[in-house]
Amino acid sequence: MSLEERIQHVDERIQAACEASGRNKDSVNVIAVTKYVSVEMTEKVLGSGLIHIGENRWQNAEEKWKALGHRGVWHFIGHLQTNKVKDVIGKFPYIHSLDRLSLAREIEKKAAQLDLKVQCMLQVNISGEESKYGLQPEQVVPLLKEIREFNHIQVAGLMTMAPFEEEAERTRPVFRGLRELRDDLNRQALTHEPLTDLSMGMSNDFEIAIQEGATWVRLGSVLVGKEEG
Repeated sequence: MSLEERIQHVDERIQAACEASGRNKDSVNVIAVTKYVSVEMTEKVLGSGLIHIGENRWQNAEEKWKALGHRGVWHFIGHLQTNKVKDVIGKFPYIHSLDRLSLAREIEKKAAQLDLKVQCMLQVNISGEESKYGLQPEQVVPLLKEIREFNHIQVAGLMTMAPFEEEAERTRPVFRGLRELRDDLNRQALTHEPLTDLSMGMSNDFEIAIQEGATWVRLGSVLVGKEEG
């Protein structure tokens, strides 16, 4: 399929998932994950009307950002090493992978130097997989308490990754768990403003994530494809 056909197909699937769960389609934002495609393909993605771009390593994103960073809104969605914060802050308004206090301190320090506020999601390992980064659910409250007075980090919500499942329905408990955790945190009023965002759902399982409340879905192969080489 062409890029335009993939976009239309994904749009129809999002619409159906929203209808199935009684949601407004406007409440779901799509991040086009371009980590496996070229600068040229990323430019086509931006030209197609998709404005949110997701990258997971600065080394892979640098060339694309230098060429196209003035277009769209860039999201850092991968594990962020503390020594790479200096490369990312000021270029990526959203970081979806805040998972430790040392990283939060470095983001706060760099953002303060640039006098800007970074929208962050706390990454939570709901599935408990050892191979995945992220906070354990019981670690979220202590971290929120530590960073609630940081002036340059806005904790917008939570992020998780579900295990890859042949049958996408099996991911539902993971996404439901993240939504329930967010709602519980809001009941505790641990942040100055309620946590609204849930960054969850990828090419294999985004419809289930939407049904469980995703506000950001991170779509690579199903949307932008994957280039060889």
